[in-house]
Amino acid sequence: MNKTVAFVSLAAGLALTALVLGLPRLAPPHPASPVPTPRPATASNGSLTMTSRLSHPYITPGSADLFVTVDLTGVELPGTRRTPVNLAVVIDRSGSMSGYKLQQAKQAARHLVGLLGPEDRLAIVHYGSDVKSLPALPATPSNRERMLQYIEGIWDDGGTNIGAGLHAGRSHVTASRGDYAVNRIILMSDGQATEGITDDAGLTEVVKNIRAEGITVSAIGVGTDFNEDLMQGFAEYGAGAYGFLEDAGQLATLFQKDLQQATTSVARGVELSFELPEGVSLGEVLGYRAHQEGRTVRVPLPDFSAGQVERVVARLTVVGTKPGSAVDVTGLKLTYTDLLKDAGVESAASLSAMVTERREEVVARQDKDATVYATRALSAKNLKLAAQALREGRREDAKGYVMQNQALFHEASAVVSPAAVQADLAEQQAVLQDYEQADDDESMGAAIKRTKSRAAKSFGKITSTY
Repeated sequence: MNKTVAFVSLAAGLALTALVLGLPRLAPPHPASPVPTPRPATASNGSLTMTSRLSHPYITPGSADLFVTVDLTGVELPGTRRTPVNLAVVIDRSGSMSGYKLQQAKQAARHLVGLLGPEDRLAIVHYGSDVKSLPALPATPSNRERMLQYIEGIWDDGGTNIGAGLHAGRSHVTASRGDYAVNRIILMSDGQATEGITDDAGLTEVVKNIRAEGITVSAIGVGTDFNEDLMQGFAEYGAGAYGFLEDAGQLATLFQKDLQQATTSVARGVELSFELPEGVSLGEVLGYRAHQEGRTVRVPLPDFSAGQVERVVARLTVVGTKPGSAVDVTGLKLTYTDLLKDAGVESAASLSAMVTERREEVVARQDKDATVYATRALSAKNLKLAAQALREGRREDAKGYVMQNQALFHEASAVVSPAAVQADLAEQQAVLQDYEQADDDESMGAAIKRTKSRAAKSFGKITSTY
């Protein structure tokens, strides 16, 4: 590893560790004075439950960095009938899909057809240089036979016109959008756009416009040649899910998973807002798009299905003044359309920290769960840097970022216990082994995509990353 890069990486690691753990570490209070576990704030007025925590419920006077973690969970719906779906599956059939990939894509599409009922609608779109499609039809027995015959006739041909495929999917879903609560496009591709709209900004704008019409977009990348940043962006702007598959044989499983998410949807148009009091400033929202207007920070989130869990971690700077007093850290507001109530819902919570002159109290009262969540989110930043370094051929630098993560989790274990981060350390070790074994362009591309998928989950995109 380049010595300068190594030094900067180590310095950054120590700085991040200090943020997470509130270093220097100090001895806990005397055993005769047990420390109560910090209580999370929970709010639920509908199909989503919001649970929020502060990494440091106690701070010292002056400026302090701390983390807010917000878990959002969709209500469980055991034994209930799923919601009918208006769906378009958009399949890349360009020349690079020939053979095994296209065979598996067709098999996955056939499997998807078999999961639908007469109350559902499905359009089948396939694209190369041009676009062909079977318009959306109710999935009646006779129409399912027609769909299966159509799938059988798909053959590989041409370049990769992703934009045209998305436009076709939108037009088919839009035709019946008003009759369905759930409207969704599942896009599958193994390559980068070579025809039609080829720039990332233009393709992302297509997805933004589709989402603005109330249609969700999920993106599944197959192999090692597709643009994972673009496909992840499709899922993020499209409020759907992102999946990476090395083996096209897993497509049927992912199609089924995405259909399950779509047909058990409980909330759409989900947005989390942070209201920052005077004296509190935003450092960053880790891994999510965030928009700040005045003292309000808005974070758009995916549509939620039953049981879905997503997490948002934000770093804030707070100024504590008088010891013994409480300082407001943030107000939280969750807004969404509740599909079970067919109405808009708003939930709110507030978080505050106590000011103390006793630094040992700051450390002793640190929230263990929030500390783990914050450490994972910080490690995700390093994983993205590692993936970029690997792409640029800087393997040793990439490994350095991962080793920095190992140091972060070891430091966190001093606060939360080694068992709490054992799986995280094992995952970082697996990444290092992945980098060691990547010895050609294909294995290198796969390692990069696996790293970015891990980063998305560590940021908190737990269920929306397949």
